[in-house]
Amino acid sequence: MEIDPRRLGFLLAVSRAGGVLAAADTLRISPSAVSQQIARLEAEAGVRVLDRQPTGATLTPAGKLLAETAERIESEVGETRRALAALEGDISGVVVVGAFQTAIRAVLVPLLAELEQTLPGVELVVHEVVEEHGRRALRRGELDLLVIEHDIAAPPAPQGTRDVPFLDEPWVVVLPATDPEPTSLLDLVDSTWLRPEPGGAADRAMARLATELSFTPRTVHRYLDFDVALSMVAAGLGNALLPSLALRRHLPENVQWAAMPGLGTRRLFIRHRATRNEPRAATLAVLEQMVAVAAGLEPT
Repeated sequence: MEIDPRRLGFLLAVSRAGGVLAAADTLRISPSAVSQQIARLEAEAGVRVLDRQPTGATLTPAGKLLAETAERIESEVGETRRALAALEGDISGVVVVGAFQTAIRAVLVPLLAELEQTLPGVELVVHEVVEEHGRRALRRGELDLLVIEHDIAAPPAPQGTRDVPFLDEPWVVVLPATDPEPTSLLDLVDSTWLRPEPGGAADRAMARLATELSFTPRTVHRYLDFDVALSMVAAGLGNALLPSLALRRHLPENVQWAAMPGLGTRRLFIRHRATRNEPRAATLAVLEQMVAVAAGLEPT
């Protein structure tokens, strides 16, 4: 059985995109071209890799196995490419950073403006990513650095990676300006809250406060974007627990915020791969500059 490794890339695209049509759109080729490559892969491997149904195609167990192999090959090629670049010895090359909105706005955008003077040989590429997707992209070698968030406690970094402390910022409560100014967390127990993104640091912080104060937050609306949360608060739809970085822009009218004991801290880290060949000199240089920019941020 001889399998052309190039065909595995088509199967991996189908796996990531969720179907042949979506994979074709991602690869910018016709669906028939993807189907032909998959058919040839099945002939070479002697197994079915896709379960084709009227509603779409899903990977068979054999297809999942081959897709995992394709992902490992992709990761190895990316690591080899970075190792070859490191042989040059210069601080140069492309560094891809994945981050969320607040970190991009407060740290990466200012860093991009200064990079030509501070690191002229480095090209910084910024991707706004959901952290879960960013973790996978970092493992695959699509990102060099990833900004991650925790509520107070930070678990150990996964094997083969390292987390560098980046920024600690207090949680704050944002509420309509017409509401009475709270003096303690107990003043907010009976309030209506906006529900943050499930699984994120804000969601974990809300769960922690609910446990500590022995109350069940009354929630109606849900948000993913902090700017959306601010707009909802301005409209009187509820209170929101936000990190202080979310307030570094002009606040909407009819909004106030309060910092008080007990809210805790959102902790930001920069994660990178830690292998024999990584991080590269350029990656470390960008990481150091990100930490420096964050350290220079004025309090909200």
